[in-house]
Amino acid sequence: MTDLHRRIVRGAPLESDSESWLHREWLVANGLGGFASASISGAITRRYHGLLVAALPAPFGRMVMLNHLSEHLVFPDGTMARLGLEEQPEQEIPRTALHYLTEFRLERGLPVWRFEVEGVVVEKRLLMAYQQNTVYLSYHFLSGPWPVRLELRPYIHFRHQETRVDEPIPEPYALSIIGDRYEISSSADLPKLKLRLYGERSAFTFSGFGARQFCYRQEAERGYEACGTLWNPGSFTTDLLPGRDTTLVASTESWRTIHALRPEEVLTAERLRRQRLLEMAGNPSGVTAELVLAADQFLITPAGRIEEAARAHASGDQVGTVIAGYHWFTDWGRDTMISLEGLTLVTGRHREAGWVLRTFAHYVRDGLIPNMFPEGKSEGLYHTADATLWFFHAIDRYLEVTGDRSTLRLILPTLQEIIYRHRHGTRFGIQADRHDALLQQGAPGYQLTWMDAKVGDWVVTPRRGKAVEINALWYNALRLLEGWLREEEETAAADDLGALAVRVQESFNRRFWYAQGNYLYDVVDGEDGDDAACRPNQIFSLSLRHPVLDPARWQAVLSEVHQQLLTPVGLRSLAPGHPDYKAKYFGDIHARDAAYHQGTVWGWLIGPFVDAWLRVHPEDRATARTFLTSLFPHLEEACIGSISEVFDAEPPFTPRGCVAQAWSVAEVLRCLAKTG
Repeated sequence: MTDLHRRIVRGAPLESDSESWLHREWLVANGLGGFASASISGAITRRYHGLLVAALPAPFGRMVMLNHLSEHLVFPDGTMARLGLEEQPEQEIPRTALHYLTEFRLERGLPVWRFEVEGVVVEKRLLMAYQQNTVYLSYHFLSGPWPVRLELRPYIHFRHQETRVDEPIPEPYALSIIGDRYEISSSADLPKLKLRLYGERSAFTFSGFGARQFCYRQEAERGYEACGTLWNPGSFTTDLLPGRDTTLVASTESWRTIHALRPEEVLTAERLRRQRLLEMAGNPSGVTAELVLAADQFLITPAGRIEEAARAHASGDQVGTVIAGYHWFTDWGRDTMISLEGLTLVTGRHREAGWVLRTFAHYVRDGLIPNMFPEGKSEGLYHTADATLWFFHAIDRYLEVTGDRSTLRLILPTLQEIIYRHRHGTRFGIQADRHDALLQQGAPGYQLTWMDAKVGDWVVTPRRGKAVEINALWYNALRLLEGWLREEEETAAADDLGALAVRVQESFNRRFWYAQGNYLYDVVDGEDGDDAACRPNQIFSLSLRHPVLDPARWQAVLSEVHQQLLTPVGLRSLAPGHPDYKAKYFGDIHARDAAYHQGTVWGWLIGPFVDAWLRVHPEDRATARTFLTSLFPHLEEACIGSISEVFDAEPPFTPRGCVAQAWSVAEVLRCLAKTG
């Protein structure tokens, strides 16, 4: 494969569909958790948008260092044409705002814009240096009747990516100029933003530290303060000449690092890196190849956890983890373990899978892996009942592909300790019930399962008690560890776990079957008794390596999920008709979280559904694949070339939440390989 293109716009001006280009976004990540992202129109519509969102060591986390770049072509007669949109909410979008943007495309996952202005054709490219907080914006003059100059005005507000956009800039930034190098600094203990323009007859004009208000449409739609001030030190200008690229470099790295490669060398290196990713994955084509490149965005070396890196390097290892979703998630244990197979094992990145597993094994506390690592922190939070059980699942998938017994032997004592803690009790009320061996969980103020929406003290989907997927995972973990212990000739310990697994399976099938609905209870022994809501969690009872559900009931459960929960973009989190069912996920935080698991469709759940389908219909891969291909049109929505976190529960299934979600990409990628 020489090229992989996805063209979103081709050959016609965009002014007739401005709204669409405001809601479609692009994303480029740097392998550290940092990224560049905005709408394809050029407008920044979220607090998380920026051309350089740098991943900095604790206590900073991800910081927006270069928010926006205003771009103009300057013609010989002095007239100017703005490239892209700088949109303001509550104003009519000017009909000509996007007139010059005639094409947006991804080339091997990297964004390219094509502008045509009065016969002048210019292309813009953006990329980030891998494992660096450095972004490159390059402009290429393709054709035109006369020479033009390019004017670039950087707009800046150094802030954490979660900080409200209306927070005032505390004091003016300082600008330092050293030849053709420019440094912008604040009084905070932040790295300096370094800027350099590579171009013909380039110059910088100081403007006296001007400021301008920008408004962010997505923030307004999500119920947040939507307008804030960005600071501008001046403008860069340069000639655009045929056959020559002009590149603006913005970075928080040292000048020595920035100057190690010229911009064209960075582009060549990144193209080769992406080609190697495709080769490692077996040179796939089409959507599969696109998703291999999308998967790369989530696999990172965490920039902030310096002590962890030192420990790993001392033992000859590397630190690896998974960003759960862009723009706002960090690395979450549950998402990492669910995503691991699709992101690393299907794509041939086996070494990185091992790094991730060993990294999380180091963080086990009281029999639990972290639920998440907060932004800018070095230690995790452990409020989860299922992430640790997904850890067993991820290890199983890793071992099947790699046969890496040394990693298994390294972490086997940790796995035994995990099961011991779960049997006898650990944090948050997680403990096997001595009467039926089922795993129960629950603690006031916490939501410990993946249905984890919480607003203040309100837990939206309280699932304290014995949750169906927790016990499917519990049984699977017991059987997996039993098998690994037998392989290591620890027969007595394996026999003990085998006997416990038999009890769990018997209790599960006796307690969870909801005969009236012909499916499984979502929770038994809950705060309000047994919960008969029809939810997708029951699918795990037959989708995992070791299905806990009696085979005689597989078809019934699959049929109910198929009929009530399946959509073209994933599974609903609650069946229509339930009093709590919500058809749309929108509005402020309270409204969104009220709908998060009450009908909202989750893309990642298509993976376990396909597994369950093939368990019941092992020869029907063709139908299983159709459940995946119905998602393909979504790659031209939300984040181009990636898959969103959630969708509305009813047509047109509008994408919502994070625009690029690790487990959504991973599960579709995994199942494409499984059904291919």
